[in-house]
Amino acid sequence: MIKNGPAIAAILGAATVLLSGAAQAADLRVSDPAQAAQDAVAAAHSPWQVRVRALGVIPNDKGSVNGVAGSDLQYSNSITPELDISYYFTDNLAAELILGTTSSKIGGAGTLAGVNVGKTWILPPTLTLQYHFTELGAFKPYVGAGINYTFFYNESEKGGFSNLKVDHHVGAALQVGFDYMFNEHWGVNFDVKKIFLETDWSANHTTLGRLSGKAKLDPWLVGAGVTYRF
Repeated sequence: MIKNGPAIAAILGAATVLLSGAAQAADLRVSDPAQAAQDAVAAAHSPWQVRVRALGVIPNDKGSVNGVAGSDLQYSNSITPELDISYYFTDNLAAELILGTTSSKIGGAGTLAGVNVGKTWILPPTLTLQYHFTELGAFKPYVGAGINYTFFYNESEKGGFSNLKVDHHVGAALQVGFDYMFNEHWGVNFDVKKIFLETDWSANHTTLGRLSGKAKLDPWLVGAGVTYRF
């Protein structure tokens, strides 16, 4: 004989009612076309995104030559292709790595006005952590901050200079930009970064001897291009 029969029957009855309600709620959720569409879009989104941009590199014209009073440096602007790869941890939080390389001419200013020092190639990979605002429909602005490591390579010198060397440098980066998405995959992008970059340089000169100093580039990186979300 089963003891407490009425109590067990009541529990089984309550469980049946709860399971039936949950099943009905699930049926309603599946039968809701809007919710089903939202679930399908969310499931289809990959965390990966790439952008291809045309990037303008606009350095700050500041620097110095040790032992030369009133000396200053200036650097040429440049335009280069750039690739960035983003990974979304959530809809709002993402990490972005930008990759591109360009060259810049180095010249004297101040008391060294008109002196051509040489040219260097620059590779500035930059990693930022971004916050994306997702409440504005197709318009998706973001802000970011991160770290930059700039490599200088293939230095070449102009008249009178030799052994030009610009040191690699670690600096901070700030970022603001937006994507405008035409659909769930394709969009356009505009992006601005500020890189804080002050490094050491040195070179030999046939008349002035060994020279060294600071190169304060602090460039703006202004880019526009195409976004693809996987």
